Amino acid sequence: MAVRLVIIGGGPAGVEAAATASRLGAAVTLVERDVIGGAANLWDCIPSKAMIATGGALALMRRSENLGIRLDGAAPDLEALRGRVRGITERLSASTTRQLESQGVRLARGSARIVGAHTVEITAADGSPSEEVEAEAILVATGSYPRVPDWADVDGERVLVTRQAYPPATIPEHLVVVGSGVTGVEFVHMFRSLGSEVTLIVSRQQVLPMKDPEVAAALETNFLERGVTLVKGARATGVIVKEDGVGVTCADGRTISGSHMLLAIGSVPASAGIGLEAAGVTVSENGYIPINQHCQSNVPHVYAAGDVSGRLQLASVAAMQGRKIAEHVVGLHTRDHRHLDYDKAASAIFTEPEIADVGLAEAEAFALGQKIRVTKVPFAVNAKAMIDGDPRGFVKLLSDPATGVVLGGSIVGAHAAELISVVAIAVIAHLGVDDVAESLFVHPALSEAIAEAAE
Repeated sequence: MAVRLVIIGGGPAGVEAAATASRLGAAVTLVERDVIGGAANLWDCIPSKAMIATGGALALMRRSENLGIRLDGAAPDLEALRGRVRGITERLSASTTRQLESQGVRLARGSARIVGAHTVEITAADGSPSEEVEAEAILVATGSYPRVPDWADVDGERVLVTRQAYPPATIPEHLVVVGSGVTGVEFVHMFRSLGSEVTLIVSRQQVLPMKDPEVAAALETNFLERGVTLVKGARATGVIVKEDGVGVTCADGRTISGSHMLLAIGSVPASAGIGLEAAGVTVSENGYIPINQHCQSNVPHVYAAGDVSGRLQLASVAAMQGRKIAEHVVGLHTRDHRHLDYDKAASAIFTEPEIADVGLAEAEAFALGQKIRVTKVPFAVNAKAMIDGDPRGFVKLLSDPATGVVLGGSIVGAHAAELISVVAIAVIAHLGVDDVAESLFVHPALSEAIAEAAE
């Protein structure tokens, strides 16, 4: 008899788990109350990148004279942009739905609640009677939602969270962004590209506090060159909404004025109200479900993946967790296999220039007292960067000075999110700098800077 798997949440983790488990012979029921593909993915990640692409096109037009082209000024068409974002997300969701249905996955539209150790109650979105489904394994992949502090009264007009900005009703005249992590800086870049004046409140002394200081400095320089105002060492504590704008108050007494405020201060795991206690699942104080190397909770047949698992909040990581869980549920890789190494996950920030990194960071190595070899090549000496008219940024590689094994890397520059894949493969496969340096890269290409950094 096929293993019965019930998945709560149809984001990247749930979708990948469902597709893989069904392909391996499991009987899969996937419950999703909002959108197949995941709210965090299709309401956050994909729309933001679509808007960034529009902003990037506008930015390219503005600097087109560097490429020998003269263009009249262009402005964003909000209605067209809104339709483009909606069209992309609808197509992605529809194609994912078709794929799952073709693989025999049962899709249940509605909400789910665990009511027993192996029982999940499904309440249909269309109002039809609820049903109880028995399962040998349960995957909780319910994602997260934007965090809103007690002092912020989000009204969706002047005070926004990220999901209300794809795009907003109007392009803000002056946007005050609270939060200088990955999401915050992407929104700074996005709205500055779309023509807004932007002020970023930075609680510490650098943007991207968890990233390489040299990488953060490169982004700060770009922001300042584009007219972004950075308010450092300021912690937002309140917001005053006026008829014509907002005033964001800070702990040190400063008030930052703007037309709109956007909160980008992280997310909250969506673990409440789904009956985890009925199965005896332990939840951390901040709402995450602790997991082991197989993504199992303290109850072995209940798994968790994606944002709710408290690991890296990346769609790529969530999808890989889903695949590994599916394999484990059907009995594959129960002992020795390659576990997920979260320290080797590549990530990217879609600012301008783009930022991407993988593996060991220079500051981390310094803190650990680990000896490393650091090599850096600026794109200013790269032929393709000159041809494209965008020589900003650099490639930085970290390697073991004794063995030459690539330990990590950072890239700042055009197409960094694509280029980092080369470094990621080297890190995962334990390749040496010689392996990278002796590879025959395309010429002219931005990737040549990676080979040069490996020499």
